[in-house]
Amino acid sequence: MPREWVIEGYDGFEGLKLRECEAQTPGPTDVRLRVEAFALNWGDADLMRDKYSFSFSALPARVGVEAAGVVDAVGDDVTGIEIGERYCTLPYFYDMRGVSAETVLIDQAFVAKAPETLSAAEAASVWMQFLTAYYPVVEHANAAPGVNILAPAGTSTAGLAAIQIAKMKGATVITTTRSQANRSYLLDKGADHVFVDDGGDMERFLREATNGAGVHASFDPVGGTFTERYTGAMAKGGKMMLYGLLSGEFPQPPIVQMFQNDLWFNAYSVFNFVEDAAACARGKEFVYEGLKSGALKADVDRVFAMEEYIDAWRYLKGPRSQYGKVVVETGA
Repeated sequence: MPREWVIEGYDGFEGLKLRECEAQTPGPTDVRLRVEAFALNWGDADLMRDKYSFSFSALPARVGVEAAGVVDAVGDDVTGIEIGERYCTLPYFYDMRGVSAETVLIDQAFVAKAPETLSAAEAASVWMQFLTAYYPVVEHANAAPGVNILAPAGTSTAGLAAIQIAKMKGATVITTTRSQANRSYLLDKGADHVFVDDGGDMERFLREATNGAGVHASFDPVGGTFTERYTGAMAKGGKMMLYGLLSGEFPQPPIVQMFQNDLWFNAYSVFNFVEDAAACARGKEFVYEGLKSGALKADVDRVFAMEEYIDAWRYLKGPRSQYGKVVVETGA
């Protein structure tokens, strides 16, 4: 029988259990995948502690939104998807359809053909990071020459995606890291400026890096008091986009500066864009083109076996010397 990893309570990844499951019959618009690989994302760690933008409607539940696998069954109303083809799942509010299993059902609206040049592990590493960064960087920030974009936490997968996408569009991209050892790595990945965050004056660094023009858009996964440290360096009409809470705390919207500099503050989730068919199509087209040209590259840091899912989480949350997606291969 197929196997699945589930949580039975909101007690974090250490509470994950591996058990047998049955392959479900697809509904009218469902696609069933024989999962080859699925990726870990920080949001899943928060979800396992009930600290994410949604909660499970019931427990036990599978975790994860990003997988690649071979189609082995489709619903009666599914069109354009052939059994035997490799597809990827797209990020959306997945609730009881997590992908930490050897078989999953997914609505046809939330799958994409796997890029043919990628392995299953690589294909499982594409859509969350690049779609998460695409909408804020391209559609909100209007990345282009002369546009200054701040993408903190540059070694995160979404941070690396933002750097690559901003450079595709010719923008100037500034990132942050807490380790001096990461500076050269991030410059090699395309960052124009790297702020090594030892608690120093980020606002001053940003003003100097932008020659006084300021930051036109921020793509912030940190929140908390971190947001306050760069608000004063935002350009007039700047857009501040919050998509994560690595700090563990919500930031206070900078109301005074928003009045003074016509700033725009947005709590952003990629799920809302993927659920819009037209927006989803735009994002997929951009990512396919970027992968084909080589401007976008999905780096896989390490691959774990199905039985090692908890070990994969320990690795992701521990100190790392290299970056990219952490992936589980099912062996199915």
